[in-house]
Amino acid sequence: MTQLFIGTYIKVFFLLTPFFVISTFLSMTSGMDVRRREKIAVRTALAAAACTLGVYLVGNQIFKLFGITLDAFRVGAGTLLFLSAVSLVSGRAASFTVSDDEDISVVPLAVPITVGPGTTGALLVLGSDVSQSYGGELWAHVTTLVALLAAGLSVGVMLYVAARADRFLRPMVMSVLTKLTGLVVASIAAQLVFTGVRNFMR
Repeated sequence: MTQLFIGTYIKVFFLLTPFFVISTFLSMTSGMDVRRREKIAVRTALAAAACTLGVYLVGNQIFKLFGITLDAFRVGAGTLLFLSAVSLVSGRAASFTVSDDEDISVVPLAVPITVGPGTTGALLVLGSDVSQSYGGELWAHVTTLVALLAAGLSVGVMLYVAARADRFLRPMVMSVLTKLTGLVVASIAAQLVFTGVRNFMR
């Protein structure tokens, strides 16, 4: 149980690309006061956590509905996730126009910046993997759900702290951390693709 929790938490934490999210959050809220930043950070964390839990729970139903095999989805999700990793490593920032009275916590901060298409695909695969590996046992699903919630809330805590400590977060440091996150995400993407291809070859 502990191994499943830690493994899922670390994987999902990096899939949510926290350092890229923080950089984008600070950029989009640069003209706002601290209190408003904190509110946006909390709402973003709750929305991201809700999205991850929802995607995880409906994964098997989507595969059954569209008749998609898990390995085919692994290859597709891994490819999409790899493109997201390339964007992180290359340092291409997301560009959004924000008005003063606009609520950016759900869109675009939670979706698609925190929970993007590649992350969504990886979460769908994760849900099916847990069902297959642990035979649909309740404890495995509960442990995974807690790990997903913990990863989402961890990103929220980081955003909340960043709202007050933005002057200490140097752009160069955030850029390096974002690129390292991209490397980890690329590794996860490669594993998804290789597993899917290997199972197809069998």
